[in-house]
Amino acid sequence: MPDQTFLVIDTAGAAPEEGGPPAERILAGSPGFRTWNIEERDGGLYAGVWESTPGKWRIEYDEWEFCHILSGVSVIAEDGGEARTVRAGDSFVLRPGFKGSWEVLETTRKEYVVRL
Repeated sequence: MPDQTFLVIDTAGAAPEEGGPPAERILAGSPGFRTWNIEERDGGLYAGVWESTPGKWRIEYDEWEFCHILSGVSVIAEDGGEARTVRAGDSFVLRPGFKGSWEVLETTRKEYVVRL
C-alpha cells in the first residue's frame, strides 16, 4: 500500500513509546514520558504526540521543534533568559541551541513536529 498523503495525528489504538529524561538531567520529581510518533520521514522529520507527568529536567535542543500544547501546564526556562508558562492552546518553536529546563506542573500533552 502506498504512503498516505493525508495523515491524521491520532493516538487511539496506537501503543506509545514510554520513557523519560536521562537520569543525569532530572532536576526534580520523577517525570515519565509517553510518545506517539505518528510520522517519521527520511531526513529527520517527526510528528506526533508527547506527554509527560510532573517533574523538572534539563533540555538542550540540537533540533528544531514546533509544539502545540493540548493539555496541562509546564514552565520552560531558557538559561539566562525568561521562564515561560505554557498551557492548552499555546504554540511555540524551540530552535537548535536552546538550553534550559522543562518543568511539568500538571501532566502535559503536546503535538509536535521535529526537524533534525
